[in-house]
Formats: sequence, structure tokens, C-alpha cells
Amino acid sequence: MRLNTARLEMLSLLDGLGTMRAVAAALHMSPSAVSAQLAVLEAETHAELLRRTGRRVQLTPAGRTLARHARIILDQIKAAEADLQGLSGQPTGPVRLAAFSSAVRAVVIPLAARLRKAHPRIELEVAELDPQASHPALRRGDYDIIVAADFIDGSMPLHPDVHTVPLLTDAIVLVLPRSRVMSDAPADLADFAEAAWSIDMPGTYLSNLVTSTCRQAGFEPVVAGRFASYEMLLAHVEAGLSVSLLPELAVDRRYDVATRPLRRPLTRHVYAAVRSRSALTAASQIVLDELRDLSTASPHRRDGFDRRPPLSGTKAVM
Repeated sequence: MRLNTARLEMLSLLDGLGTMRAVAAALHMSPSAVSAQLAVLEAETHAELLRRTGRRVQLTPAGRTLARHARIILDQIKAAEADLQGLSGQPTGPVRLAAFSSAVRAVVIPLAARLRKAHPRIELEVAELDPQASHPALRRGDYDIIVAADFIDGSMPLHPDVHTVPLLTDAIVLVLPRSRVMSDAPADLADFAEAAWSIDMPGTYLSNLVTSTCRQAGFEPVVAGRFASYEMLLAHVEAGLSVSLLPELAVDRRYDVATRPLRRPLTRHVYAAVRSRSALTAASQIVLDELRDLSTASPHRRDGFDRRPPLSGTKAVM
């Protein structure tokens, strides 16, 4: 059996994207052409890879198994190509990295500046992406590395094919106007039951966090503003119109606000993730090492939170 890598890529994309139309758009092909190529793949493997129900297509157990192997094979080909290019002495080639907004500002942009000086032949492509979207994008192969956060409520399960490297621990803090600061002591949220609150949009992680934490403190927050960006939320607090809860990484120090730790501490854990150890090129390994080193220098503490074994060859401490 001799498998065609282009058709394997189509199957892997179908596993990640879910529809023929989405695969066709990603590859600049027609849906009928994608369907025909996957039919050839079924003939090559002598296995039923797809099950059609009306207009929908689902992968069979055989299809999911082959898609998982396809992603590994494609990653290994990419790694081999990058390593051959790097035989000149310095690792080279593109590395695609996605991270959530506050990590982009606090960690990824300093990383990009450091790489430009120390490893100019590594081409780092950075994208801002929410943690909920970054994991599926990583598994599809859209990115080589993601920086994501471990949700406090456990709502971000990790796929078995995803391996992680811990970076830092990010405390949730009370954010308030400087005019309201009476003490640096840890805050009891019950003292802010009568305050106006600014929070994220309904259904988001931060919105749910503020609501549930305030309820645990014995009150329903009075919402004075809902904002899709942390910048607008911080501007609202800075103007003396509200208080809020934010991860410490999200507190942009350009805004004149104060922060206080919570009497009942809450934290989230920030980590880098890759699909598998075999997917790492030499350039990707350098990016991971630099991420780890930047995190070591961060005032945020790393600790043992990870739910996967560390990647071999990294120095991250679980």
C-alpha cells in the first residue's frame, strides 16, 4: 500500500475542519474534487474512511485512525525538510505560533524581539487566538505551537495528541480605580457587593468567572459594562466607573488602575502546547526553549499544574 501525502492531508483537514466545503476552501479546491480524492484514498487503503449521512460526512473509526497517523506523517515530513534546511549551522524556517491576547502582549511579542536578534533565520509568524479556538487549530496543523491557559473550572480538556510545557502561573486580581485603594491587603469580594462591575461579554470565561466568584462571596454583581476587549474594560475602571476581576497578565500597566490580590486566591496556568514530540522542528524547539526562558524571568511563578508528561528535551518543571 502506497499512500499519497496530498490525500492524507485532505483527510487530516477533514478531521479538524469537519466539512468537505471547509477542506476545499483551505486547499483552494472544489468540494467535488476533494470528495473524489478521498474516494481514491479509500480505494488505496481498502477501508471505509468516511460515512455519509445526507449532506454530512463523518470519519469512521478507520478514518479517524488514519487521520491521526496522517498528521504525524505530515509533521515528520515538515520536520525533515526544516532540519535539512538547517544543516548549514543555524536552525531556519517558519514557526507558526498562536496565543491569547494578553499572552501576545506580555510574552509573545518579547519572544519575537528576542528571536529576531538571537535567531534571525527563524521566521516566527504570530497570531492572536482565543484558547477555545487554539486547541482545534493546533490539532488541524494550522499552528506549530500555541500558548493557552488552563481554565480554572476545568472546561479546557487536553487531547491525547497534545503535549504541553508549563510557562507561568497567572493570578486573578481585583482591578479597581486608584481612588478606591484603601489597603494593599488581599481583598474580600464581599466588601465590593455594592460596587458597579465591568465584565466580559456573556458566556465568556471571564464573564462566568466574575459572576460565579461574586456569587460565592454572597452577592450578585451589579454590571455597569460589558466589554469584548480588556482595554475598554480597563478604561472603564480607570475612569472610576467600575471594578473588575482580571488575570494579572491582562492588566495593561498603561492604564492608571490598582490591583489587589484576592483573599481566596484564584489562578490560571499558562502553557505552550504542540501536537506531538515528533512534530518539533529544530526551530520549533528553540521557540519553546525561549518561551520557557522568558517565563523563568517573569515575576509570575511556574508550578506543577500540567496534565501531560513534559516534552523530552525541555527543561520545564511540572
